[in-house]
Amino acid sequence: MTVLFISGSPSAASRTGRLLDHLAGRLERPAEILRLRDLPADALLRGDAVHPELEEAARLVAAAEVIVVATPIYKAAYTGLLKAFLDVLPQGAFSGKTVVPVATGGTVAHLLAVDYALRPVLSVLGARHVTRGLFVLDTQIEPFAEELRPRIDALLDELPLAAVA
Repeated sequence: MTVLFISGSPSAASRTGRLLDHLAGRLERPAEILRLRDLPADALLRGDAVHPELEEAARLVAAAEVIVVATPIYKAAYTGLLKAFLDVLPQGAFSGKTVVPVATGGTVAHLLAVDYALRPVLSVLGARHVTRGLFVLDTQIEPFAEELRPRIDALLDELPLAAVA
């Protein structure tokens, strides 16, 4: 089972990225982490799907069986960086895959962004199964709040993975 974590955060000092690192570290199998901020912005903005770095990113998506898509929530929606990347992917890029939406935000007012902003676009890309997802307040990430542990455990239990630490 191959797992790909996609970070839609444009920030180098990203709490979303730290959360993804934590989730990836809980798996007892190797996982790829794709940080979209490392992709060439000009190619993303032009929708240049044949750019070598974007082709490699699309190859990672195609090879994964489980994809965890994580983004900070800005103004009740996922980042423009994530949107630009998802727009470059071919229609049906998530076909046959389990996709896990993960969002971070500064306030519980953004809680429903997982269901109303992120889940629909993941479904449109053909995900076989979009799990219930996870929304985490920024204040719960560093240090990781103890009340976050059961929510992370429940999320990982939903994955079709036999070996989660």
